[in-house]
Amino acid sequence: INQIADTDKKTDRVDAKELARMLRLNSVPESYVPTEEVREARALVRGRQTLVENRTKYANKIHGLLSDHGITEDVKPLTVEGRESLRGLSIPMPFDTLLESYLNLIESLTEEIQKLDETIEECAGSLKETQLLMTIPGVSYYTALTIYAELGGIDRFDGDKEVVSYVGLNPVIRESGDSRIEGGISKRGSGRVRWLLVQAANTAVHTSNDEYLSRFYDRLASRKNSQKAIVAAARKMLVSIYHMLDRGEAYDPPGVTA
Repeated sequence: INQIADTDKKTDRVDAKELARMLRLNSVPESYVPTEEVREARALVRGRQTLVENRTKYANKIHGLLSDHGITEDVKPLTVEGRESLRGLSIPMPFDTLLESYLNLIESLTEEIQKLDETIEECAGSLKETQLLMTIPGVSYYTALTIYAELGGIDRFDGDKEVVSYVGLNPVIRESGDSRIEGGISKRGSGRVRWLLVQAANTAVHTSNDEYLSRFYDRLASRKNSQKAIVAAARKMLVSIYHMLDRGEAYDPPGVTA
């Protein structure tokens, strides 16, 4: 609680007195406690993210190793073909040993990610919320479970604007006198969910031909740049997600008020 943390005198007596005052004024903030089901989903998707980040770290180490030895070939350590190509390179000791270690680690992490993907897919298929989310074009089982895990119970939000703000897709607005400036998005909350929603919106618009989002995207892209339009489409998708989960309905854009 900032009012306690920022005080000049930080003692148990001062803290207790401030807490008592806030309690009397009914201004003690509450924290959301997710259900066991949500916590399990969070553990799965966040665990997978950690494995992916570690795998990327070793891929970057390989690129750095090659660069140090003047090798400029466009290799992809995350693919089977790329790893086979890398094992055929000739570099001096002990760097060849390091390269082999990094490749082995990438392969091991890839196997673990694949195993985790199976568990995530099974988990997403067993939950009614994620089953609803997977009816949206561009939303996979992993995206669905991540959204569900990071949002938690949808009933803790009073409306779609709260969800949009929670995820950080709301535009930052500054008003002073007669001027009103609408800037970029706030980027509060889970960056993972924002990124996945943008990717899902891209798929829905450019691959899955979602008429609802495509019309919205095209109309906005004609007035603004494509990046702003796709972020706005992701926000529109999140609004739909809120109403879907709130009503317990599958994706049906004409029936969603956005």
